[in-house]
Formats: sequence, structure tokens, C-alpha cells
Amino acid sequence: MSAPNDLLRRVPLFAELDDKHLSRLADEFSKRVFSSGDTIATEGEGGRTFFVIENGEAAVSVGGREVGTLGPGASFGEIALIDREPRSASITAKSDITAYMLPIWSFRPIVESSPEMLWTLLEGLAGRLRAAEHRGG
Repeated sequence: MSAPNDLLRRVPLFAELDDKHLSRLADEFSKRVFSSGDTIATEGEGGRTFFVIENGEAAVSVGGREVGTLGPGASFGEIALIDREPRSASITAKSDITAYMLPIWSFRPIVESSPEMLWTLLEGLAGRLRAAEHRGG
């Protein structure tokens, strides 16, 4: 099942994509359901999947310490779509969660075949990096 376009439109990385590219990307997502307590991503392990939470809440932990909470519309793992480095945080379901996931092997061919989409995504990433620098991290 593809991800709803309105959910993906809330993801900063995808916010500027035109409808055609957003729909193409949405078709590559698959729905996943996690139960409270499930580990969705583990710090230090290889990350090859991007997630968008449709409903529910997840805890973000770094070094075993909870540093934040993600809720509906939140996303994580965008760096995993680009590099092969280990995950920088663990994500654990605090409640039952419905999410959509996009693996790198689905994402990469799409952006490689569409320079317009690639450029828009690069601009989105640059904006997120700039915002992180202004926040001090």
C-alpha cells in the first residue's frame, strides 16, 4: 500500500516535490504496523530505510538515553537513503504505530532517473542542514 500524498507532503524533505514526483515516490512506500515496545531502528546498525509515522508515538534514544518523541507526520531515516553509515539513534514504539517505509533500493532508482526530483530533494536536505546549524546541532 502506497503512502498517502498528504502525509508525505508534511515531510520537509518532500514538501517541495511536485504532485507527479510525490505520487511516484508514494507508490514506493509500504505500510508497516509496530506494537508498543517494538524497536523500529537501532542505533549503530546499518540503516537502509526511511520512515514516516502516520499515527502513534515513538521514542528517540541516543546512547541509551531518551532524547525526544516522534508523532504523527514525523519522519526519520532520511540519511539512510543517502549514505551507508550506521543509524545515529534508536527508535522505539511508545504506542502502536502505523508508519510507511521507503527502502533505499526503491528510492535510489527513482531519483537517479529524475534529475528534477533529485535537485528538489538536495535543496530540501540543504535547508534541513542549514536549520540544524542554526539550532546548534
